[in-house]
Amino acid sequence: MAKLTREDALNYHKQGKPGKIEVVPTKPYSTQTDLSLAYSPGVAEPCLEIEKDPDTAYDYTAKGNLVAVISNGTAVLGLGDIGALAGKPVMEGKGLLFKIFAGIDVFDIEVNEKDPEKFIQAVKAISPTFGGINLEDIKAPECFEIETRLKEELDIPIMHDDQHGTAIISAAGLLNALEIVGKKIEEVKIVVNGAGAAANSCARLYICLGAKRENIVMVDSKGVICDTRSNLTEQKKEFATSRTDLKTLADAVYGSDVFLGLSVADVLSKEMVRTMAKDPIVFALANPNPEISYADAMDSRGDILFATGRSDYPNQINNVLGFPYIFRGALDVRSRTINEEMKVAAVRAIAELAKKPVPDVVNAAYNLSKLSFGRSYIIPKPLDPRLLTTVAPAVAKAAIDSGVARIQIEDWEAYKDKLRELMGSDNKMLRHFVEMARQSPKRVVFSEANLLNVLKAAELAKAEGVCYPILLGNEERIEKMAAENNIDLSGIEIVNLRHDREEERRIRYASLLTEKCGRDGMTLTDALEKMFERNYFGMMMVETGDADAMITGSYTNFTESINAAKQVIGIREGVNNIAAMHILNTKKGTFFLADTLFNRHPNADVLMDIAKLANDAVKFFNHQPVMAMISYSNFGIDKAGSPASVHNVVKRLHAECPDMIVDGEMQVNIALNKKLRDEKYPFNKLAGRDVNTLVFPNLSSANTASKLLLEMGLADMIGPIQMGLNKPIHILDVESSVRDIVNMTIVSVLDAIVVDQKRNNKVGDLV
Repeated sequence: MAKLTREDALNYHKQGKPGKIEVVPTKPYSTQTDLSLAYSPGVAEPCLEIEKDPDTAYDYTAKGNLVAVISNGTAVLGLGDIGALAGKPVMEGKGLLFKIFAGIDVFDIEVNEKDPEKFIQAVKAISPTFGGINLEDIKAPECFEIETRLKEELDIPIMHDDQHGTAIISAAGLLNALEIVGKKIEEVKIVVNGAGAAANSCARLYICLGAKRENIVMVDSKGVICDTRSNLTEQKKEFATSRTDLKTLADAVYGSDVFLGLSVADVLSKEMVRTMAKDPIVFALANPNPEISYADAMDSRGDILFATGRSDYPNQINNVLGFPYIFRGALDVRSRTINEEMKVAAVRAIAELAKKPVPDVVNAAYNLSKLSFGRSYIIPKPLDPRLLTTVAPAVAKAAIDSGVARIQIEDWEAYKDKLRELMGSDNKMLRHFVEMARQSPKRVVFSEANLLNVLKAAELAKAEGVCYPILLGNEERIEKMAAENNIDLSGIEIVNLRHDREEERRIRYASLLTEKCGRDGMTLTDALEKMFERNYFGMMMVETGDADAMITGSYTNFTESINAAKQVIGIREGVNNIAAMHILNTKKGTFFLADTLFNRHPNADVLMDIAKLANDAVKFFNHQPVMAMISYSNFGIDKAGSPASVHNVVKRLHAECPDMIVDGEMQVNIALNKKLRDEKYPFNKLAGRDVNTLVFPNLSSANTASKLLLEMGLADMIGPIQMGLNKPIHILDVESSVRDIVNMTIVSVLDAIVVDQKRNNKVGDLV
């Protein structure tokens, strides 16, 4: 993981639109009719229906997919009582996780009230808005009273995730850990270090799963909680032991089978672990630093089974494995609560998932060779896409079986399909690209490594495991810039192409370039001079196999970059031109736009090549290309100029490339409105299909369309993606952001993988 600075965190939250979440309309609002339906007078009709039957609010409003993340900021992460407003970034972050993992909408609500009774009344007053309530970062013991009261007095799912999320995930891990070491939950001795909300909830859930209360010893900052201590809270009394021989954590740990840490760093020593029973299970969940470090735990004894709350070690106990999917299942059956049966169902579903064969996509996401159930894999990884279709149905079924669901689900396979459709695949496309790149990272040359954004992108790309960066430039300048900006260059190669030590390579590259371009007027002297230029040197690295791909263009004139690429790398057989494509991820799906960078005023032959290249590129990204050739005219209405040129190109494509699904010329609205297109022009060859690829008649229209959608916030974008060169040389937009450069790096790695496949005659579907 890249080293994160305070500035990184602040800039992430501040850049663009401040914060991490927003509210967007889900219905049309363009016309007066739309607005009349959305508000007055049309809105009165659903209001009257809800007045007659309150349950219809789930049919006519967003209530059924809306969760409130509510906090008073009294126990925010490890920061303590920092206040309601200061805790807002955390609540927004929780909302983001709900959305990306389970498709649930969230309003984060920060209540400036510490008095439990007043807080309860505030939550009750706003509860009609929501289908569920996630209580967050409320200190103990007040959190117990608040959750208990709200669950008793409201009829929607309510969960204090700090308690139950940790309990559910750790319980799933514990069941699997016990299975691996061959112990039974009803027999093991459990030590819980920490006596806060999470500790109490964990202990209760373990008992629900079979653990014996008398086998649980709880320890707080004063030592073992025993029933002879005075001034114990009700929650601590519940787990106070009658044993008088246990005073300290060391006493409690001696001979125990399980240690659960929900406290502070470094309180569990190696010596204490060595006194535990055979095959000890140690869950050290304090964040950011566990009760015992991973290194010390592994060094303490060879039979330990260890888990933490951190992502950089095996067996991460992470609440994100639970709460999005628990609320998803509860909302989908309109549950009145989240009860013990639903929590246990989540535990068992998560535990069972870890025993199933791990998809390659998960192994790739974590840069691992092959995960399998065992001591280093007792619980699923947070990015496992199967969690949604495993945990949510289990919770929904438990709600139905326990009688707290308002509606029934009859077809569970159809429900799982609905969950998959809810999240979609297109919005995960880039994540999938990352996973594929991690499977086979390539050597990528960054020709403009003296630019800060490029340097940051190289660091991030390496940290994410998608490539092995090679930086071109002066090493002293690059290292100084890295030091000034806290950029970690460990393990990243720097090549100073102008240094004397690179003379032999410059001569070798120049000789090869002269052989290739000699009959085009290239002399050895010319070639030697070009080897002092970043683009030529970097491209020769790719051409000769010293690297696999190259990223350039962040400030270089793109015409110069293109000319160099044509000379050094060459254009692919079957076409005479190169082109560029942008991928746009929108709420209506993924679209591919071409040509968005290279060809200003393409003639018919160039447009033919753009269409062919786009067709192949869309297939490369695992989509079936359905292509519309765009103009301001439809199907021959305008007989001159650009429309006529596009019309003739389509005619040629139909004759020469009959397998391509393409038609035109047509206006953008005709292309994208399938119903309108098929009714008005029933002869079109795209009938019944949704267009996903737009080929524009000139660079001006393509560039304008893509930039307009991006700047209006209507699309996420990847590009420009080079199409047509023999090897991966990708030329960026000027002043590309760090994320843009990383995205293009990922695409260049995928491109390089295909080049390898072709070279090894193993061409197939990549993604």
